[in-house]
Amino acid sequence: MTATQTHCPYCALQCGMTLTPELPTRLGMPGVRLEPAEFPVNRGGLCAKGFTAADLLDHTDRLLTPLVRKEPGNRESPLREASWEEAYERIVTAIRDSQERFGPDSVGAFGGGGLTNEKAYALGKFVRVALRSSAIDYNGRFCMSSAATAANRALGIDRGLPFPLADVAEARTVLLVGANPADAMPPSMQYLDAGRANGAKHIVVDPRRTNTANGAHLHLQPLPGTDLALANGMLHIAIREGWVDEEYVATRTEGFAAVRAAANSYWPDRVERMTGVPEAQLRETVRLLATEGPSMILTARGAEQHSNGTDTAQAWLNLALALGLVGRPFSGYGTITGQGNGQGGREHGQKADQLPGYRRLDDPAARAHVAAVWGIDPDELPRPGLSAYEMIDRLGADGGVKVLWVLASNIVVSAPHSNNVVDKLRKLDFLVVSDIFRSETAEFADVVLPTAQWAEEEGTMTNLEGRVIRRKMALPPPPLVKSDLTVLAELAGHLGRGGFFSDEPRAVFEELRRASAGGIADYAGISYERIEAEEGVFWPCPDETHPGTPRLFGAGFPTASGRARFIRVDHRDAAELPDSTFPYVLTTGRNMQQYQSGNQTRRVRALTVALPEPRAEIHPDLARRHGIADGDLVELRSRRGAATLRARLSDGIRPDTVFAPFHWPGANALTNPALDPHSKMPAFKVCAIALCKAEDGSV
Repeated sequence: MTATQTHCPYCALQCGMTLTPELPTRLGMPGVRLEPAEFPVNRGGLCAKGFTAADLLDHTDRLLTPLVRKEPGNRESPLREASWEEAYERIVTAIRDSQERFGPDSVGAFGGGGLTNEKAYALGKFVRVALRSSAIDYNGRFCMSSAATAANRALGIDRGLPFPLADVAEARTVLLVGANPADAMPPSMQYLDAGRANGAKHIVVDPRRTNTANGAHLHLQPLPGTDLALANGMLHIAIREGWVDEEYVATRTEGFAAVRAAANSYWPDRVERMTGVPEAQLRETVRLLATEGPSMILTARGAEQHSNGTDTAQAWLNLALALGLVGRPFSGYGTITGQGNGQGGREHGQKADQLPGYRRLDDPAARAHVAAVWGIDPDELPRPGLSAYEMIDRLGADGGVKVLWVLASNIVVSAPHSNNVVDKLRKLDFLVVSDIFRSETAEFADVVLPTAQWAEEEGTMTNLEGRVIRRKMALPPPPLVKSDLTVLAELAGHLGRGGFFSDEPRAVFEELRRASAGGIADYAGISYERIEAEEGVFWPCPDETHPGTPRLFGAGFPTASGRARFIRVDHRDAAELPDSTFPYVLTTGRNMQQYQSGNQTRRVRALTVALPEPRAEIHPDLARRHGIADGDLVELRSRRGAATLRARLSDGIRPDTVFAPFHWPGANALTNPALDPHSKMPAFKVCAIALCKAEDGSV
């Protein structure tokens, strides 16, 4: 039996694992035995999700054939099995009818951060070449967009971690802002644990006492939405105490004068009042970062999923630059990518404003380069389209998308203000969903397409370090299931553009290499063979003689001046503040046992036994005020909707804050779709709510 070395289908660690063929499964397909591998990222570790990933391959809920509505055009009629030919005929007819009536931009696609680089690249190309539409974005807009925008502005490049994950173990001080890797990516904790074992001190900024915070030297609990003020307050202390690295600032950066001036107004006692973090903790955090190095500042969604998320990430970048951390060994600023291919998925064309290689769609030189690779005239390329939630919010409206294809995303659960999302999906003329299971979003579809899973396909992924790795086929997909690459190529053929597309992953990757050449995310020197031989290759890698770039910024920054940029940012209140009607703050996040919208993990028995339902985390003082006991059903209400969850009482959360996981339907019925003006990130982490004990005994 031949074992296959591949990678976990879940988070951006992309842990290595080995799949070995076994006897046929309950669906009559080949089975596999899953074991962790000694890959450089996970070093033999896997979390519960990774260990149970093979359970999805033969799951009885799996989609094995296309589904169409029994009565075309009537989404109240049941979905029935259909041939691929019938499914394609319905899709192509809907596309052509819509574009004839409303124009090319009336048809669009919504992608996912779990797609391989090849599929993300092909999807972006399909929308722009086969559909000639500008209407494309993806769920990574809800994940990394604020940190990516801030990094591009300050550093000239967006790569989540600009150093290998193993460097974290060598840092003496690590500040984790809005990050809970103990639950979100447990195998990464070995590096934090190793650092602590060697005397490192870790500081966690989070309104909850998470499993990550439990092991920290300091835990700062700010009011959600005040992280920017916290960062500016720390910069104020660094300036006043003489901890700014003046030589670094003078020789490697620009724009500090304006940031220094802005920091003057963030004196410690004012910041304590704004954030709720004691002044002594502010001072100790800055002292450790400045004097007990090497030091790192790592942000994640808790700091970034706000209506001012870009500016908040920028504030932490400003602090890292002022202390001279960026570009030095075992030091710097990074952001922890969440989705499996959240990094690669945004580099090669799924975003509304980007072309492959992280090129700007509105840049004439970028348009000319990519058009030449694709064999089209640059004028054929559409202009930038709308961001993810903006596109969703205009579905079915005049000038909006009328026909939508959703791939590898479950927006009914994962997008903010989910009641509005459902309403907009109902207004579409036609909805297509590609997935491995019949998701909540698929329930609104006219056509549902089954897709191959992670162990049934070839391709590449880019993990949180910028390491490009191979995803390998360990077993074939079920007989009537096709890969997304095949579906994209075949649909392009039905639309008369098939000559521009291949369904062979290696051929698509070779084209991606050419399209990315010379761009910020340059993959030109990365081949399948190199990935195999070197256990992944770090981009940028401009040619085959280049070693790849595990660590960025040692010699300079890819900006016009070669210097990092300070950018002045000021605190502004969250888009929605508590008031007498909605007096508390809701913040959302992850649980260890579940992943993203839960469409996969909620079907794995071992995971659902461990955590069968979502729980609202509430401080005992707040619970007593409302007559709520641990385990009671609680109704949470915001201006947009309501959700009923079981209460989990914890003195580790702020008394004015409630936490709810987003892996089940419910939490995002409450969240606020107010968008960051720079990244278009919705404000998932702060909305005003009221709560009460649920009247009846049902969820």
